Amino acid sequence: MFKPLAISLAIAAAFPAFAHAEEEMLRVNVTGSNIRVSEKEGASAVQVITAKELKASGKTSVSDVLRAISANSGNSYNEQYTGSFSAGTSGLSLRGIGQKNTLILVNGKRVASYATAQNLQETFVDLNSLPMAAVQRIEVLKDGASSVYGSDAVAGVVNIILYKEFTGTDITAQWGGSTEGTGQHEKSAALQTGFGKLEEDGYSLVFSIDAQQRDKLQQSDVAWMRDADFRNQQRGSLGWAITNYAGTDPTRTLGGVRAPLQLANYGDITQGKTGQVLAYNPSPYKTLIPGIQRVHTAARATFKLNADTEAYVDLLHSYSRADQTFSAPLTVNNATRVWNNATQALDTIPVVLPVGHPNNPGATPLPFTATLFDLGPRLKQDKVTFYRALAGVKGTLAGWDWDAAVGHSSSKLEETVQNFVNRYEFQKVLADGSYNFFDQSQNSEAVRNRLRLSTLRPAESTLDTVDFSAAKDLWQLPAGPLGFAAGAQWRREKMDSQTSTAVLSGTELRPAINIINGSRSVSALFAEFNVPVVKDLSVNLAGRADRYSDFGNAFSPKASARYQAAPWLLVRGTVSRGFRAPSLPEITQSTAVSYVSVLDPRDPITPTQTRGVTAITIANTALRPERSNNLNLGVVVSPTSSSSIGLDYYRIKQDGVIGTESATTTLANEALAPQKITRDADGRITTLYRQYRNQGQREVSGIDLDLRQRFIDKDWGKLTLAGQLSRVLRFAEPLSDGAPLTDGAGTNYFGSIPKWRGVTSATWEQGKWSSTLTWNYVGSYAQNTHLDESVAAFSTFDVTTSWQVTPAANVTFIVQNLANKRAPWDYSASGFDYTQADPRGRFASLKLNYKF
Repeated sequence: MFKPLAISLAIAAAFPAFAHAEEEMLRVNVTGSNIRVSEKEGASAVQVITAKELKASGKTSVSDVLRAISANSGNSYNEQYTGSFSAGTSGLSLRGIGQKNTLILVNGKRVASYATAQNLQETFVDLNSLPMAAVQRIEVLKDGASSVYGSDAVAGVVNIILYKEFTGTDITAQWGGSTEGTGQHEKSAALQTGFGKLEEDGYSLVFSIDAQQRDKLQQSDVAWMRDADFRNQQRGSLGWAITNYAGTDPTRTLGGVRAPLQLANYGDITQGKTGQVLAYNPSPYKTLIPGIQRVHTAARATFKLNADTEAYVDLLHSYSRADQTFSAPLTVNNATRVWNNATQALDTIPVVLPVGHPNNPGATPLPFTATLFDLGPRLKQDKVTFYRALAGVKGTLAGWDWDAAVGHSSSKLEETVQNFVNRYEFQKVLADGSYNFFDQSQNSEAVRNRLRLSTLRPAESTLDTVDFSAAKDLWQLPAGPLGFAAGAQWRREKMDSQTSTAVLSGTELRPAINIINGSRSVSALFAEFNVPVVKDLSVNLAGRADRYSDFGNAFSPKASARYQAAPWLLVRGTVSRGFRAPSLPEITQSTAVSYVSVLDPRDPITPTQTRGVTAITIANTALRPERSNNLNLGVVVSPTSSSSIGLDYYRIKQDGVIGTESATTTLANEALAPQKITRDADGRITTLYRQYRNQGQREVSGIDLDLRQRFIDKDWGKLTLAGQLSRVLRFAEPLSDGAPLTDGAGTNYFGSIPKWRGVTSATWEQGKWSSTLTWNYVGSYAQNTHLDESVAAFSTFDVTTSWQVTPAANVTFIVQNLANKRAPWDYSASGFDYTQADPRGRFASLKLNYKF
């Protein structure tokens, strides 16, 4: 489906018939370098996804396009991650080492990271905030590039390049829906228009707008998941939630069977248990894919000031909304707590029915667990406004190509939730008996409204930038020109992610918190040389020095070489050092309250089962940056002008990886650091306390294989075959502090990292018809708890067929997951792994396009 290219906009670099053409070759800037080079001179592998390929894919968002590439091997999230502090977003994790290690650029410049952090610590660019209609091509550099771009480019760089010139108007509308009765539909529309050609008219104006709307998908909408009964699956169980019981014994049921509660065998839910419990099916309360509404706009104006100088203005704006069922109605029990802002800790609220309460017929206070079903499911809406304004001047002076730009970018979040519970009203109804916990049909709407709580969580991330770069061929050497580039950058990053006033005042029961408040400035100087050593051999040397106002300095060097060993053989390689600066959540003022599962051998009730507890995580101002060493080696073999075979090896070694001590390590060392664990009166863990720190190492390596073949026949048309296959050879981290490295490739030790991931396509173009069949493959991976058991490999086929009705009108029929393959069962994810699969099944769409 996508053609990976070495360094250019076209396939000329890989094909000897083009690479040795006699005419003068175009010199362009490519992602990963500041020096303009001809198409055959690059040393790093860059995958280019063109506008034609974007349209042929049938995908409606930048996120869907990028997440389909084989190098996105794991640990990246889209809106299926509904339990996230960054719900509704989508990121990219090249080589599986996290979204924070992949740098996203738009037109070669940075944009603001999302308003808050993923998994408490990862700052990242939300792909769902970026336009689709305005994209001319996407370049994916699969190599470390800190020497050019600074922090975050450890695993690679994605440069989304928008149209600089466009004449005419292009309108597209698309509608689709699931064929499997889930009730999910999606519709989108896009408009791209522009006029003026820079060389002929002295100006160019381009404007685009695209919009997308998609229905919410609940777990109860998916046939094989709607009953949450997985007893026929490997290590599966009845995934129902137990509630309404006295004390800590779930078999001491309270209130009897009332919808949605049913009696269930305790052993069906928790292996080894006996008796009966009251439980409910959580599927209606679980959103698999949020309902979304998005509108993106992009505008670019370029003006020729004189023969050698042009000015440009680049504007991006988007609005995104994601709606989801956050969770089932709140369950109150002996672990119900509220935030105490004065002590920066959690206070436990007693959940005890006093003597005389209508629900307590006994003569002693009654501790209990109950779910407040009549308050309704807890709902969440995330509204995100993103924009970037960039203005610059570029030109040529005395042989120097120069570019100067200033920019401001922002991502602003407003997250609202409904049907949470007011702590003070809850304490009142406990005391006065005005709320019936076990026959909730008896409750008045007035008392329900007293208990219900709606809140707003605001957050904003901003980025201010100043960039200047200049490049020139300094001297003509025997083998070619000596290229040189240098420049300076300054930026200011700020993140202000707050929580609701209800949380800070201790009003909200069972709060989740991700408070981030900090800023820093970064200045950098960089330089780059491109040295032609002998004919067909060039060496590139680059270095960048960054100074951060919080932790200090970082220097990133790089050396690369490109050797055209024969007209049909290209050999290339790079060696570099890189870094990732501690994110603002990690190094500045931040506090997070989240919920994790632990296995506590000292638990008096469930010593052999995992149990949810609260974790409080704080920042560390003494953090150092993560350092990395990158090695990339590759060959491209082009036996004919219509075929190409590329093989690239990568290795990334990181030191000082930032994280928190694992729960297992904390429990193992409780006697040495008891202050990290809080237990209740029964001896059960209530809270773990964690702090970010530079921990151990990470080693990642693998290979990328790229195959292409094109056949052209005057009668049968053109057939293009393309295949990308990525193989993770090693993905090693320590399982706990001080432990040796453990290889997690092909397991879910460190997130799901399948060893194999591939995308293969066949495109046939004949007359007015064009069809593409795409095979998407995700290899199997082992369960970290039982390495002899694995999640099955997953294959899907997508088909797009286009008919050029008239020179202006085109109709495309799209079917994704043609065979309606179900996501493979993964008991560690209680169903399926949303980082690797999509639960929708077959999805068919119709797209109409008209140009005038």
